[in-house]
Amino acid sequence: MTVPPALVATARCLWQWEWQRLMAGLAPADRDGNFQRRPSEFAGAGLESLQAAGRLQLIVGRSCPWAHRAWLVWRLRQLEPSVQLLIVEPDPKAGRWVFPEPRFGCNSLAELYQLCGAKSNARATVPLLLHPGEGSQKASIINNESAELIEILNFLPSPSNDAPNLLPSQSLVDINHWLNLMQNDINDGVYRCGFARNQAAYNRAEAALFAGLAQLEEALLRQGPWLCGSELTMADVRLFPTLIRWEQVYAPLFRCSRAPLFSFPALWAWRARFCSLPGVFDTCYPAAWRRDYFGALFPLNPSLIVPAGPSSSEELFALIQATMRP
Repeated sequence: MTVPPALVATARCLWQWEWQRLMAGLAPADRDGNFQRRPSEFAGAGLESLQAAGRLQLIVGRSCPWAHRAWLVWRLRQLEPSVQLLIVEPDPKAGRWVFPEPRFGCNSLAELYQLCGAKSNARATVPLLLHPGEGSQKASIINNESAELIEILNFLPSPSNDAPNLLPSQSLVDINHWLNLMQNDINDGVYRCGFARNQAAYNRAEAALFAGLAQLEEALLRQGPWLCGSELTMADVRLFPTLIRWEQVYAPLFRCSRAPLFSFPALWAWRARFCSLPGVFDTCYPAAWRRDYFGALFPLNPSLIVPAGPSSSEELFALIQATMRP
């Protein structure tokens, strides 16, 4: 039976209207349809807010790229003795992060936020740097703004003499240049592509994203092996969570598909180089990325079908190392 064209047109209009409503709840946008990231509830705290006593806790989720950058700094700086890592799991039906086992009497991250004095409408996001409290002192949130949090982690004392300083003073000008570019056009850029409300907003975000990748490619061709030259820096850490998710999530789901990543050979080699750093394997979960993006972002994937792909970091990295150009 052929569906009447008028019914198809009506269904399209109704779905577009409902899609706009669903997207408004998923990701806010300005009046021109550009995705806008919400501010973090506990931004602004620095090293001076850390309390001397007690072991800190870093709370992350496997699928979140903002948590991934904090996890990477924690791993590269070898902070295991002073900062305990806690991993929360997604609960897509409730739209929240939950603890595998209760923590501080809380089952979810939202409950922990409320325990620590967050506003009632605060979004309970990862990453989160927490002081667990001691005795009668309750837990307190130090910072949940990832860009600030990773700087705190970088300057916490490391028990290892070979732990890298990811913000060396001699490279700060170059680092800040790349951080500004990446935050606006690449790290947030893939989300502005995926969460664009209209074609014009998508076109702006997509053009800025691939222009940014071209600048990174040129810089690596010119100096390398890292973005700021011979030393690994925070600029590299901030780029990796986006590029490692490229084929798994951002190209197919967020429509970042103008060109495959292997068409940027210097970036491709850079990504493989970063993958070989000690501990990076332990922070990558490609199956969880696909499950949580495709299975939770209903407005972008109404079927909730999760595509196939590498099931482990070892399989993912083997593909990255072996596949350079078709």
